[in-house]
Amino acid sequence: MAKHLGKWLISGPPVLYLIVFFVIPTCIMVLASFRYAGEYGGLAPVLLHDTSGAHLNLTLESYHEFFSDFIYSWLFIKTLVYALVTTFCCLLMAYPLALLIARSASKYRDLLVLLVILPFWSNFLIRIYAWMILLGPQSAFSAALNGFLGIFGVGPVRLLFTPFAVVLCLIYVQLPFMVLPLYANLEKHDPALLDAAQDLGANAWQRFWRVTFPLSLPGIYAGIALVFVPVLGIFAVPDILGGTRGIMIGNLIKQEFLEARDWPFGSALSIMLTIGAMIIVGGAALFAGRRRNGDV
Repeated sequence: MAKHLGKWLISGPPVLYLIVFFVIPTCIMVLASFRYAGEYGGLAPVLLHDTSGAHLNLTLESYHEFFSDFIYSWLFIKTLVYALVTTFCCLLMAYPLALLIARSASKYRDLLVLLVILPFWSNFLIRIYAWMILLGPQSAFSAALNGFLGIFGVGPVRLLFTPFAVVLCLIYVQLPFMVLPLYANLEKHDPALLDAAQDLGANAWQRFWRVTFPLSLPGIYAGIALVFVPVLGIFAVPDILGGTRGIMIGNLIKQEFLEARDWPFGSALSIMLTIGAMIIVGGAALFAGRRRNGDV
């Protein structure tokens, strides 16, 4: 009895948290996606009463609209590309940085980790608006870049309100979420393994590829999940820096809820985004499990 009570005391709060803040809202969103939009926004009544009695007022109209117009599928693909590019660039930049921190002297590690998380101390929107200044047409960065391109005869380029600005800011925002799990993994590696590989004749590249990289895969998977999934639904960065060319699926969901007030269609888009994210993450987890077991 005491054993089961202790198990529930440990696992109960996280399970309750997931039920209250994930399962229940998701069920509400699923139900809303099958309802009609209200006359003045919101949701129409789920039950209609007429002479024949009460009946459910549900429809597949939102999903029909989603699958009948290619623009929504294109927007999903575009968002997926942005998320993949952001995740890949974050991994390329974060891995050497995390490795540097992990192999630094212990007295410097805390300071280096502090520098990585330092951007979190300022407001998220303030940091995005700061990029508007950095990428603006009158900024020193734009002037220097266009001056450099002018040497090669390339005309001036606009940085702000472009897909480039969106991806650049997404990398900036999400980079710490890739560095931290990688560092947490790399700093636990036993240096004796590298010494043993060196004694067996492995050069620096072979020691990294055969020892360090395989051991760091759990950190890589965690970092990819922490970067890729949030980018799929983000809307503040493309809303501020992307203009009409940088819109992502998160912007469309926000518009449906706050501007068009078409809650059923916004809910349907959210459901499709959730399903897509679960399929991608589930497929990646399955591949990682098979790779760990030596099946691939």
